[in-house]
Formats: sequence, C-alpha cells, structure tokens
Amino acid sequence: MSSENSTTGGGTGPVNGGISFWYADDGIPRAREPLTGDATADVVIVGGGYTGLWTAYYLKKAAPFLRITVLEQKFCGYGASGRNGGWLYNGIAGRDRYAALHGHDAAVRLQQAMNDTVTEVIDVARAEHIDADIHHGGVLEVAYTPAQLARLKAFHATELGYGEKDRTLHGARETTDRVRVAGAVGSTWTPHGARLHPVKLLKGLARAVEALGVTLHESTPVTEIRPKHAVTPYGTVRAPYILRCTEGFTASLKGRRRTWLPMNSSMIATAPLTPAQWADIGWENRETLGDMAHAYMYAQRTADGRIALGGRGRPYRYASRTDHDGRTHPATVDALTTILFRLFPQLTGVPVTHAWSGVLGVPRDWCATVTLDRSTGLGWAGGYVGSGVATSNLAARTLRDLVQQDSGQGGPTDLTTLPWVGHKVRKWEPEPLRWLGVHGMYATYNAADHRERTTHTPHSSRLAKAADRIAGRG
Repeated sequence: MSSENSTTGGGTGPVNGGISFWYADDGIPRAREPLTGDATADVVIVGGGYTGLWTAYYLKKAAPFLRITVLEQKFCGYGASGRNGGWLYNGIAGRDRYAALHGHDAAVRLQQAMNDTVTEVIDVARAEHIDADIHHGGVLEVAYTPAQLARLKAFHATELGYGEKDRTLHGARETTDRVRVAGAVGSTWTPHGARLHPVKLLKGLARAVEALGVTLHESTPVTEIRPKHAVTPYGTVRAPYILRCTEGFTASLKGRRRTWLPMNSSMIATAPLTPAQWADIGWENRETLGDMAHAYMYAQRTADGRIALGGRGRPYRYASRTDHDGRTHPATVDALTTILFRLFPQLTGVPVTHAWSGVLGVPRDWCATVTLDRSTGLGWAGGYVGSGVATSNLAARTLRDLVQQDSGQGGPTDLTTLPWVGHKVRKWEPEPLRWLGVHGMYATYNAADHRERTTHTPHSSRLAKAADRIAGRG
C-alpha cells in the first residue's frame, strides 16, 4: 500500500483504506491470471467473494465433472468478503417478511438453516485445513439505554419464537460479567455465532476451490450478463448457467444499477490492547459484540488482541458508486472512535490504527434472496444486508441444489424449498430519490439514537419508526 492512498493526516493518523485491516494483517494475495479470450464452461460464476467461491466449492464437490469458471473484476475477496466485521452468525435479512408471505413455519425452517450454517462453515474450514482464527463464542448483543433494553427483550422473545431455544437473556450484572460495556443494562446471547478473520477464510476457500479444479480469473470485470453469456473486455465466456454473485457491486453491471443498493459500512481497528486492558474489559469468551441501537455497531476481539468495530458512517454514494480501496471519510473514523470510547471509556486514548469501508447489497425490501431462472439459466444470490459471512454459505448450497435440480442431477431439497428461493422485489427509486432516502433514513436513525441516550426514554423513538417507513422495513 502506498502512503499516498492509505493514510490520513500526513501519516500521523490511522492507515485509511488499503482495502481493509484484514489485508494489512494477512497480505494482499498474488494476482491470478485474467481471462485471455472467449471460452466455454458448464457454469460461470460472476464474482469471487464468499458467495461465488462457496458456490464453486459445493458445485464442484457435488459434481466433479463440471467445468466451472469464476470471473472476478479485481481479486477474490476484494469486496465485502475481505472487509467485513468477521461475524459468522445466524442473522438472515428479511425473515419477518418471509414469515408474513409464506407462514411462520417456513420462516422457522429458514432460521434453522441459518443456525446450522454457522457450524457448517466451521466444519468445512476444519476439513479444508483453513486457519481463519475462528472462535465459536456466540453473539452477545447489549443494551445501554432503557429504550434499547425494551427492544432487546422484544428481540429475544422473537428469536425464541423462531425456534432458537438455546438463546439466553442477561441482566446488567451478568452482562458485565461477560463484557464490561459502560452502562450496559442487559444483553442477549446466542451460541450460533463465531468470530473469524475474513481474509484468512477467503484465501483458504479460494485455495480449496482451485485444488478441486475450478478456474479462477481475476482482473476480469464482467460488464454484462445475459442468458448463456458473461461478457468481459477480454472475451465472452459461454455456459448453460451464469450465476451472479456480485452483492454490493451488482449496480456496476449493465441494466442492474437499481437492482441492489450498495450500502456503505465502515470499520476501525485499534492497536493491540495490553493484558491489563483486556483484564479491565473482560470479553474472555470472545463473543462477537453488537448493540440494540437503530444505527447499530458490530465488533469483535481479534486473534491478535485488537478491537475491530464497525457501523454505517456515510451510508451511500450518489448513483450507486463504490469506493476504490476502502478509504473512509475522517468524520466517519471519528464517529466510530467515539462509539468505541463510549462503550469502553477505559480505553480512551488507545490508538486507532486502521480504518476502512466497503459496500453490501441491499434489496428494496431488505430481503436476502436466491434464485435460478430455469428458462434462461441465469441465477443469483445476495442482498444479505450485512449478514453475508454465513448467509453466503447457505445461499451457495442452495444455488448448488437448484442447478443440480435443473440439470436433472437431483430433485427438490430442503434448501430449494426455503421461502427466500425465487423471491422477487421491485427496483430502487431513481436518483436523486434513493440518495435522499438513504441519507435521510440514517440521519433519522442517528437522531433517534441520540434522543434515546439523552432522554432515557423507555420507548423507542418515533423517529426510528419514521426511518423504518422510509427504508421499507415498516
């Protein structure tokens, strides 16, 4: 990384950009060869992130004879897969809407599949000898205002209603025994979560896919997808199945600018803490840590003893543009640092060493989906709205089953009958409406959080309900 592109404050601030801290820690991989001309395959996968690589992995394991080609515009893991918070957990975007559309039992099946996905990823990493710093400590979500506590209790009850019987609810003292978050008044914990190093998982998965015989072409942007064709500047790859696994970068494809909105999420990482500082904080079980704010934060205790913490920052760039190297606006770095020290005031003054950003895919109705159009051979998966580390694995296994079913290699499975399969959603509004809507939504969420912190009201702010309506969540 050049200091010109990756630091702020003339080298006195944190490393800003350079893709992510995870790449600064583990290194940017050696480039694979781009496509060199027209080619053919049985399956083309567009996008070399978690969804694309997991799909290639499971398809090739199920049908070793398949010729599978993955086309990636930069390098595998350049997008959200190499920039996320390292939360392998059981959250699924759109579950309540699927319950309304398909019935409660169908949504329970979807949730159970997500619960099982956490252990699936851990088991595959172990089987493929991928050391991704995985620690299966669960997920702890805390409340530190009366309104957050009310939401937390409602959230806990809802999760139990979706069959998660091993979730536990904690009061202030029990929460402090786990992690000493300033002012915490309660928490809920689920075992269905783990901390990991996103890039180590990604690199290990890419190695496993190549070892199976999958072709990976990097530095090969796909400019257009149409039935049986993936078009690039270097040639066109033809195949019966073209699977779009582009998540937050979907808007860059021809005709797809309004399909999924590229929502920006930003992160910071501290310098490694001292043993005395960790003793003061606790966090011995290394749970992934979240809160019940409307503009929520997410954090983990890294394997090398840092805190990596994220949130929305500047949520969206006009006309669905995306960043180039993860560079983050200084105001966002300051805002995330403020959250860090609000949660852990005993760490005030600890250096923030890295800051970065990336985009995630958001459908207009905030529902993750998996689809294979049997009439065209076009398939896609994504719209994870920030829970893609695990959801991408479930989506990939579902795409595998859909392709096998369509090609006559198998019939319907438990995965192909889940309620998110084949879900359709309308497009996002044209500009400037979507820019105004997204920025208005998060400004309102932030105002709601501020009001709840300063007034100590036991009720969720009406501002948040207004933002939910703007978002299409209400």
